[in-house]
Amino acid sequence: MKDLILELKGKIINDLGLEDITPDEIEDDAPLFGEGLGLDSLDALEIIIMLEEDYSLRLDDAEKAREILSSINSLESFIQDAKK
Repeated sequence: MKDLILELKGKIINDLGLEDITPDEIEDDAPLFGEGLGLDSLDALEIIIMLEEDYSLRLDDAEKAREILSSINSLESFIQDAKK
């Protein structure tokens, strides 16, 4: 589980070009958008593309996507649940 969390943090940093942040600085349960990490809607699109390309997972429901993309923990749970 921790390996997937570190992997997700690394992918978000690399894919979004967050050069001034390390994986250790991203809290697992902190919001990714708004006051948390400060990501925006374009970043959300990049994360959705990453989920499709790297994990073969699609987010078609906007309401559910908002919930899934809320934190590293929620992303990790979504991926783990999809593997079952």
